[in-house]
Amino acid sequence: MLKKTFYTLLFALTGSGVFAQQDALFTQYMFNNLYMTPAYAGVDGVTRLTAIHRSQWLGYQSSFGDGGAPTTQMISFNTPVYRLRSGFGAYVMNDKLGPQNNLEAQAMYAYHLGIKETKLSIGIKAGIYSQSVNGQYYRYIDEGDPLIVTGKESQVRPDLGLGIFYRAEKYYAGVGFNHLLHSQFDFGADSVRGALENHINFTGGYFYEVSFDLRVQFSVAARTDLNKTQLDFAGIAYLKDTMWGGLAFRQGEAGSLLLGYALLKDKSLKLGTAVDFIIKDREAKENFSLEVMLSYELPVNPGSGKKVVRTPRYRH
Repeated sequence: MLKKTFYTLLFALTGSGVFAQQDALFTQYMFNNLYMTPAYAGVDGVTRLTAIHRSQWLGYQSSFGDGGAPTTQMISFNTPVYRLRSGFGAYVMNDKLGPQNNLEAQAMYAYHLGIKETKLSIGIKAGIYSQSVNGQYYRYIDEGDPLIVTGKESQVRPDLGLGIFYRAEKYYAGVGFNHLLHSQFDFGADSVRGALENHINFTGGYFYEVSFDLRVQFSVAARTDLNKTQLDFAGIAYLKDTMWGGLAFRQGEAGSLLLGYALLKDKSLKLGTAVDFIIKDREAKENFSLEVMLSYELPVNPGSGKKVVRTPRYRH
């Protein structure tokens, strides 16, 4: 049946065989650790709102229909809960991949354990994962077949993840486990089921103090679906915690330039950008991807409980 053939092809293209099609990628992952692991919620002791927009292969136009290049939008929030030695966070993400659209809404809770001068956090996230497909963006061999999907179909499934995050003064490391429920999408074709594959995210970083005004962050991220693994590396220099710039590399994909600036005197509002220069399979893609991030830190409430001594290196 043509409908089953259609979904077989869809799941083959968007499943684990092509890594990173299920979970979105961000070049500015070092400023977005809440997405990497739920254990990051509230770890740095400030309440933060973050918005990110990513345009993959900027300017790419589909040869058929209005599929276009992938785009991703994410809005996140996380805050400490001092009296409970914990943190709360949430995010909503929309990831458009041509004929497929993934919408994710997650809430997370993390419990913080103080270990001498370091902090160990254990977190959980739970939410929903919505997947939609639009048959208008596909070409069919027999356009008169009554089983052709001509419109948009959507399904919503529960989702669950766990994570651990460890932070010291000059370094941090975390791991997140996504899609533990292995939820399945079939869109009415019972013989064909596409599942959310288990994904594991690793993240880590180290800060080197060059001088009182200048410090450098080295970071790494690894993402795997237990079948394929993708690595990211970055080095970013911060001047007086007011502006930053650096370089990043994504294995088998792109090299990136990152720039950012604190827009207010108290450094609570920050704007960051990343430009990816595609280095692989350029003939099938546009040469650049663009990512823009805006984050705002709310003023600390002096009556919130135990005073927390914060270091600027975690305030992004």
